[in-house]
Amino acid sequence: MFAVSNADTVDSATEETRRQIIDLMQDFTIETTPGSAAKIPDYRDHLRPGARVAVTFLPGSDFADTLATAKRLKEEGLEPMPHFAARSIPSLADLEDYLKALKEAVDLKHVVALAGAVDQPLGPFQSSMDILETGLFDKYGVETIGVAGHPEGSPDIGPAALQDALAWKNDFAARSDAQLYIATQFCFEAAPLIAWDKAIREAGNSLPIHIGVPGLATIKTLINHAKACGVGPSMRFLTRQARNVAKLMTVNAPDKLLLDLARYKALDPDCGITRVHMYPLGGLRRSAAWSYAVADGHFDLKPKEKGFNVTLHIE
Repeated sequence: MFAVSNADTVDSATEETRRQIIDLMQDFTIETTPGSAAKIPDYRDHLRPGARVAVTFLPGSDFADTLATAKRLKEEGLEPMPHFAARSIPSLADLEDYLKALKEAVDLKHVVALAGAVDQPLGPFQSSMDILETGLFDKYGVETIGVAGHPEGSPDIGPAALQDALAWKNDFAARSDAQLYIATQFCFEAAPLIAWDKAIREAGNSLPIHIGVPGLATIKTLINHAKACGVGPSMRFLTRQARNVAKLMTVNAPDKLLLDLARYKALDPDCGITRVHMYPLGGLRRSAAWSYAVADGHFDLKPKEKGFNVTLHIE
């Protein structure tokens, strides 16, 4: 009989943890804006063929910019996922025109349907549910639809309304030809995300979750984005570090968050988290390079489960 050494046990546990992280990062999605697209000469320099890229629609944006960005992504071998911000759509006819134009330009397959951060709707649509109920996404052959999830609550929608909306989206998923999933805002700690996943599962959610993760950025940049986006309890992760002024310009990586989520996904068979969506708050180039390094296993675990360090140089 051969004895198993403690070193062998440690190596086995380490490799298992590494595999969990690698599995979570496979096929991650990422996003861009029409404005940032103008600063990227070629997306192929940073993203691999077939990568899914969300195209955000900010208040006051022009759909023509969304269309141009989606078309460019498609031409460069990527799969665009344009946002449809319900409150920024002037009419039912405009919604159909947008879908028709994207179908013709990029053979539209993937979208994200959101209410949109506009106080006064430009047309008849108040929420993502309103545009989904039109049936137009099915009409134009959309295959996947991301719908909003709020792990840390919403400053604009109360808990009961959020619960009702999630129940509606689950019901709609059974009526639609498209596959629905929940797309979340970015968070900084795993605990609120895990608690939220368990809570909505208990309430009947069966939609898979694409969890929002902040890409590489300075702590100052992350705090500014978090305030603008209404990020909740996990904000304390940053504010603790921001007490040291010298750290404000330090680049933060979401390694601890990913380690904790990967372990949860591996150990809980009912975990709803299926994919990571990267928010490249400090720039697409750097966040994409870091994400691919993790997905390819180029990292070493830190001691005491404090995260990991990517072993490739990320400029």
